[in-house]
Order: sequence, then structure tokens, then C-alpha cells
Amino acid sequence: MAKFLAELLGCTLPHKGASPMFESKSHSRVGLKSSTKQKTTVFSTLGSEKSLSDCKKEQQWKTSMYSSVTPVCFASPLIEKPVGKESMPQTPPFSAMFDSSGYNRNLYQSAEDSCDGLCYHDNNLLSGSLEALIQHLVPNVDYYPDRTYIFTFLLSSRLFMHPYELMAKVCHLCVEHQRLSDPNSDKNQIRKIAPKILQLLTEWTETFPYDFRDERMMRNLKDLAHRIASGEEQTYRKNVQQMIQGLIRKLATLSQYEEVLAKISSTSTDRLTVLKTKPQSIQRDIITICSDPYTLAQQLTHIELERLNYIGPEEFVQAFVQKDPLDNDKSCYSDRKKTRNLEAYVEWFNRLSYLVATEICMPVKKKHRARMIEYFIDVARECFNIGNFNSLMAIISGMNMSPVSRLKKTWSKVKTAKFDILEHQMDPSSNFYNYRTALRGAAQRSLTAHSSREKIVIPFFSLLIKDIYFLNEGCANRLPNGHVNFEKFWELAKQVSEFMTWKQVECPFERDRKILQYLLTVPVFSEDSLYLASYESEGPENHIEKDRWKSLRSSLLGRV
Repeated sequence: MAKFLAELLGCTLPHKGASPMFESKSHSRVGLKSSTKQKTTVFSTLGSEKSLSDCKKEQQWKTSMYSSVTPVCFASPLIEKPVGKESMPQTPPFSAMFDSSGYNRNLYQSAEDSCDGLCYHDNNLLSGSLEALIQHLVPNVDYYPDRTYIFTFLLSSRLFMHPYELMAKVCHLCVEHQRLSDPNSDKNQIRKIAPKILQLLTEWTETFPYDFRDERMMRNLKDLAHRIASGEEQTYRKNVQQMIQGLIRKLATLSQYEEVLAKISSTSTDRLTVLKTKPQSIQRDIITICSDPYTLAQQLTHIELERLNYIGPEEFVQAFVQKDPLDNDKSCYSDRKKTRNLEAYVEWFNRLSYLVATEICMPVKKKHRARMIEYFIDVARECFNIGNFNSLMAIISGMNMSPVSRLKKTWSKVKTAKFDILEHQMDPSSNFYNYRTALRGAAQRSLTAHSSREKIVIPFFSLLIKDIYFLNEGCANRLPNGHVNFEKFWELAKQVSEFMTWKQVECPFERDRKILQYLLTVPVFSEDSLYLASYESEGPENHIEKDRWKSLRSSLLGRV
């Protein structure tokens, strides 16, 4: 996991002629800088990166192809002090969770208020003890927490404790404080508090369902749900049953998805190996499968949205979990780092980059290679127009890999004007200034969309991870007085909630099973095979390349 994060976070787009992005023989990197040999730590590639404040200064938006659209600034959420609430809160979509009413950054210009271990400023929750924040999560007869608070605390609390520990505390507070276990307790009071507890559990199971793969979580959930449903109200029993059945369906779907990924992974082979054993079996190329670049961009969007949909919001936090300095009892945190869906999505990016490079290096004739490059340029342009920035970056990364970029005779036959524009849009300089502009425009378009196609926003994923990393590293989890720094977690939740909105979009394009099967399962060249194919197409230009060519021919083809 440490190596995965260290490689993921150095996302810089390689230029033509650079050494390959992917130094590893088995796994490609996600648009990474070459790194000097040193002892690898989780964030060893970040030593020369900009600070959080520098990054924020550089993320001012310019105009781009979306210049007619005014970028939206998502302000930090506001949460009011507990007040009496008789009616249940509405559950808004994620896009409405964090409003744009502004956030006062002059936090320490006036006195702060403290209430039961929570610290406020102008009714904004700034910090609190962990126990007070847990108390603030649990509803009572007169109070139900704001949904922004529920999401933010459930997301960030895993930096301090396991979800099953939090669930145990919540159950204890609900049972003991609300007297759910007392047969003589006031039925009217139970009638008021039961639907609120059920609503909290529903929020948890719907937004963080993967927490409940832990048997301890499911056991506590069923126990508390049983206490709620054991009353006289038939409605509660029905709602509890629906909640648990919905959760079980989600977990079953996740298991099926993971089985499919494992099956795809187990059948992946090096394309050169297949060529040597069954030379007639892969005479097809991507253009014979799908000649229309727009159609291919649509199918890529299908894959992107499907894989995005399975990434849980908690994975962004669990990727960076470290030991809480106030927690002296626990030393093993590896079991919290459940990021398999996040990693699977990054592996898809790497596969697409290698697929692009393979398809370009495969043809024997120069004109066919040039045609393939122009085809992928058109696919990349369609991805940009759709709002699929992750596939766009993967395609550009594939075309910028050294085995492809060194094909000078091939590139001389390519009309590169469109490619130059795309590279400019994804230029990594100034912290991906141009890309961030386009992303904000796409996000605004999504908010005001009149059709499902306009709602699509698929961000360049490794850069999103990098942004969240800098936010996490740039601010302390705890304040000097030991309080949890909740202002930081508002910001974290804001970024993750925007992603949650994007991943819930249903793909509006018709699925083409033949194209999807090809994209997901066709063998691709390894890095060495790519270099060999490149040298076979256009011979080595210097002694270093000649020596490498001879070595590859000997090791891969058994020739001298």
C-alpha cells in the first residue's frame, strides 16, 4: 500500500521523449515523475512538491473552453448549535449538502463559544473532544444532527477509531441514554426517538455501506435495529427490514464486482506471449472493433463511471490513516486501509495507458501507426467534450510513453494540432492550472444540466487523491488542546462529497458488450514488449538503444 500511494501521488504528465512513466515491470504508474533510488516511504515522492497553501494559491481559475460558464466556489458547510427539532430532516442529494453561503475565515477575531466540549464560532463548529463529537452524532427526543455533520464525522472519525468502535459507542448511547432497553420507559418518548435513530442508521448504511462488511458492525446494527423494531409500531419493523435488506443487496453487489475484477486480473497476459503462442488469435486492433472515436469514448465512460461508483467515500480517508497520537493502545492500523476499489480504479488507468501504447506500437507499417495515433487523439478529444478527464489523461499518458514518443518517423505523418491542444489542457504546470479550469467548468455544467450527458464529470483521479493528501497533511488532525480539528474535516468532506455527486451519475450511453470486452480483457504489451515493438518498428538511434534492443530480442524472442 505504501508503494502504491508513493507512486500515485507524484502525478506529473511525462513529455515526449521522457523515460517511461512505468519503471515497474508489473505495474504502471499514474503519470509519474521518475524518482531517484532511495528508501521508499508512503509519501517519499512528495518532498519537492508545493505546500498546501501554495497549491491553493495556484488553483485560481482561468477561462477555457467552458469560458461561458462562471466557476462555482463550494464553501465550507455551516452547522448550527443543537436546537429543538420535532420533524425529521430531509435528506438532500450530495450536491446540496455543502451550501455556498460562505465561511468566515477570520476565526479568531472574536470570542468563541463552548458547549458541552464543542467549540463554535458564529454557530460554526470548529473543534471538539472526540467524545463530545460522538455525543453530537447521536439524536435525542429534541435533536437530530445535520446531514452535513453526519457525513463529515462518519468520514473523518476513522482517523481516530475503527468504525465498529464508533458503532459500539453509538449503540451504547442510544440504548442507555434513550432507555431503549427499559421496558418501563415512556412509550411516547421511544416513539419520538426511534425514527431518528433509524434515520441515523439509514444514513450510515446508505453512505458508508462497506463499513458493514465487518461482522462486528453488522452485529451492532442488527442489535440496535431489533430494539427499535421490538416496539408496538409496525412501521418501524418494516423500515428496519428494508434498511438491512438494502444494505445486504449493496454488499452482495460489491462482492460480485470484486469477483469480476479478480477474474479479469487472473486472465490478463502479456500480448507478446499471446502473439508467440497464437499469432492468428489477435490480428484485430481497436479500430476493427470500434471505428468511431466518439463511440469508443462513450464506452470508456461506461467503464469509468462503473468503477467510480464502487469507490466508497471512506477509501479517500483510509488511504492516509496514521496512528492517532492520543491513542496509546493500538499499534496496527493496516486493517483500516481498505482501499481495494480505489486501487482497482487506478489499475484501470494504467491498463488504458498501456492499451493505447500497445495499439500504436503493434502495426508493422508506419501509416497504420500514424492512423492509430490520430484515432486516439480523436478519442481523447471526445473524452474531453464528454467530461471524462480520467480517460483523457490515460490516453495522453499512453501516447507520451517513451516507446511511442520515440517513433519520430511515425509522428511526422501525424497531424498533431489537436493533440497539442489536449496536452495544453492537461499541462501539469502551475498545479494543473488549465485542467482545473476545465474541471470547474464541467462541474458547473453538471449542476445546471438539462440532459444526463451534461451531468458527467470524471476527474483525473490521481490528482484528486493528491489534493486530498495535501489537505490531510497540511492541517493537523488535533489542536494543541487535544480537540479534533473539525474545520479541517469540513474541507475534507466538501471535496469528497463533490466526488460522491459525480460518481452517482448514471451513464446515458448505450453499452456495447463487444467493445467493452475488448477494452477490459485484450492482452496488452508489458513495458519491455513495448520497447521491443518500438525498436522493431523504428530501429535504435544510439548505442544504448541498440544494446537494449539486443537484450530484449534475446530475452523475449530468444534471438540474438
